[in-house]
Amino acid sequence: MIDPNVLKYFVGKRVLVTGGTGLIGRPVVQILHDAGARVTVVSLDRLHITANVRYVYGDITDPKLCRKLTQGMDAVCHLAGIKGSAQVTEKKLASHFVPTLLMNTNILEACRVNSVGKVVYTSSIGAYAPTDVFREKDYRLDSVPMDFAGWAKRMAELQIHAYKVQYGLENFAIVRPSNVYGPGDNFDPENAMVIPSLMCRIYRKEDPLVVWGDGSAVRDFVFSRDVAEGLILALTHGTGGGFVNLGSGAPCSIRELIEALHSFLDFRYTFDATRPSGFPKRVMDITEARRRIGYRPSTPLIEGLRQTWGWFIKNQDEFKMKKNYFKER
Repeated sequence: MIDPNVLKYFVGKRVLVTGGTGLIGRPVVQILHDAGARVTVVSLDRLHITANVRYVYGDITDPKLCRKLTQGMDAVCHLAGIKGSAQVTEKKLASHFVPTLLMNTNILEACRVNSVGKVVYTSSIGAYAPTDVFREKDYRLDSVPMDFAGWAKRMAELQIHAYKVQYGLENFAIVRPSNVYGPGDNFDPENAMVIPSLMCRIYRKEDPLVVWGDGSAVRDFVFSRDVAEGLILALTHGTGGGFVNLGSGAPCSIRELIEALHSFLDFRYTFDATRPSGFPKRVMDITEARRRIGYRPSTPLIEGLRQTWGWFIKNQDEFKMKKNYFKER
């Protein structure tokens, strides 16, 4: 829960949320709306989720639209991005990389040109170089991101760094979330991430559910509402032109994830140790975010999974209303 004193800042403020129909964007919009902000959402999803919020169907790869949308805004939350499984993003590099670069470059430059007071950019754990535990202090500007998709996120961070060096701007905050899940996730069976993919397969009665690897791989699954609160805290307090990690603070093995799902869903499962399971460990240290912005993730894994499953059951086809950058044209 965010301190009410923090939320007072947003009363009457004009806030633009790019990607406000997405996984993190939904709770961000709801929090800001409830705080009394005048929220505008821009998205290519054909969805209107929160009442009394202005929704603009628009493509922020267009620099003119970005300048128009950011004009007169007090704050901008830039969450728009392209989400897909590792397999599909590796196969269709350009479909992910090029629009991401354009969206980030255009919206951030529009914020600078229009002198938006507070801006927060949502980067990714993928902007880090490969390691087991990710810490802000270990980051090097010349390091290589863990995968190709991470370069697109890193480029926007470098753009913000350039603003700080050349113009002395420190009103651009950056957050790097870990593996985010929750209501509103992408449940497209063809390119869903780990948790929504598992839920889709459980719902389809795959028997037994075959999980790649031996279950020992450790990840950092963080609930979308917790990340949304962290993002708003970063927007409010700033990150000095740098970034902070937004993880769960509770690393989880794939076996523990499956067992958590099994605690409230009826399905059989087996692990296939002959299949690859990725890096053995990828977790975030959130010490800096706790210290600098007061970030306090509070959603237990089982509670977050229950909420996500409940939403999925009622909204199984919503992904068809979302922009799919990987669909062949």
